[in-house]
Amino acid sequence: MRRMIVAAVALVVLALAGRDPAGAAQPVAMIDLDGAITPVTARLLTAAIERAQSERAQALIVRLNTPGGLERSMRTMAQTILNSEIPVIVYVAPTGARAASAGVFITMAAHVAAMAPATNIGAAHPVAIGGETGREMSKKIANDAAAFARSLAAERGRNVEWAEKAVHASVSVTEREAVKLKVVDLVAESVPDLLAKVDGRTVKTTRGPVTLTTRDAAVKLIEVRFRDRFLALITDPNIAYILMMVGMLGIFFELQTPGAILPGVIGGISLILAFFAFQSLPINWAGVLLILFGISLLIAEIKIASHGILTIGGIVAMVLGSFMLYEAPEMGFRVSWTVILPTVGAMAGLVVWAVSAGVRAMMRSPVTGPAGMIGRVAVARSALGPEGQVQVDGEIWRAVSEGEAIPAGEKVRVTAVDGLTLKVSRAGDRP
Repeated sequence: MRRMIVAAVALVVLALAGRDPAGAAQPVAMIDLDGAITPVTARLLTAAIERAQSERAQALIVRLNTPGGLERSMRTMAQTILNSEIPVIVYVAPTGARAASAGVFITMAAHVAAMAPATNIGAAHPVAIGGETGREMSKKIANDAAAFARSLAAERGRNVEWAEKAVHASVSVTEREAVKLKVVDLVAESVPDLLAKVDGRTVKTTRGPVTLTTRDAAVKLIEVRFRDRFLALITDPNIAYILMMVGMLGIFFELQTPGAILPGVIGGISLILAFFAFQSLPINWAGVLLILFGISLLIAEIKIASHGILTIGGIVAMVLGSFMLYEAPEMGFRVSWTVILPTVGAMAGLVVWAVSAGVRAMMRSPVTGPAGMIGRVAVARSALGPEGQVQVDGEIWRAVSEGEAIPAGEKVRVTAVDGLTLKVSRAGDRP
């Protein structure tokens, strides 16, 4: 019994020290978070921590490169890191990466914060969703963000004064300046260099102090599942915008040509995916309404002779709606010009072409039924004096001549249809 107790205590000590019973360092998990901070990013971080814990990793490295993102998602990620049972190391990398805006809070929440060469951190002043807000409201938002930044810095023993300046004054520093100011803990050339430099550090987690033994530890990259990659793709502002436009175009074509099915199916799926993405994005419904109004003006141009005024108005409304679609363009949620202009141009061209083709089809003369017979040329099979028979496209019809008698074999023109009887005249006469 005494030996069993000693062995159990030894296993616990080895686990807390970050080594397995064979003496090798426990592996370190790593995930790449590149891009804007959204609800999908927050879900990826939570899943990565849970997976790292289930695989008995001694720590999780978050390789971060972000221009910022949504405040709600940032707070969720910071809280997840603060409540993690394993150490979370935020590594701003690769070279040239940044941790701006929301990335500052996530980096400061980490148990260990590191940066690669030629990276920067800062500019954390909050941008109010919806554009300009009142002075007092902007002040409240900034003060709330500053208080959160100070609490994170104080919790991790980092520069509280700089954290507040990053919010109120939007200051930003390089990796060397960040270490000097105690904003981050160290600069690492690479992941192996990072593991060597954090080896032996003791950090505080929710389960108590943990000493890292990461030198020469194996790194297991957490692959993002297809489902999460797909969700991250469609929540990209540009992709969500294109999906919405394709969805509207598909529904429009289905309404124009009922029974086509394919445009309706594609349009419905695209719209559903776009609305799902809008749940994770700061959507401005005034932008959506402007786009719908622009499409309505393009359709009205075909019905009303406005000499191009409605077309110009429709294109302007769609462009303005595209720029207003997202309410936080400063945080990486702005639709690119290279996406807006081709999309609006293609949308306007297709709508005008489709509606024009429909109008032209409605104005064409009928080609079937009694109305389609008028004006057709036939051949008299028997003398019409005035009644007889004529042949039209291989069909024999009873005919009545409206003028003089017409001998057999002469060409005649159909002028009217009375039931199953055609009224005809000589082909040389205009109906």
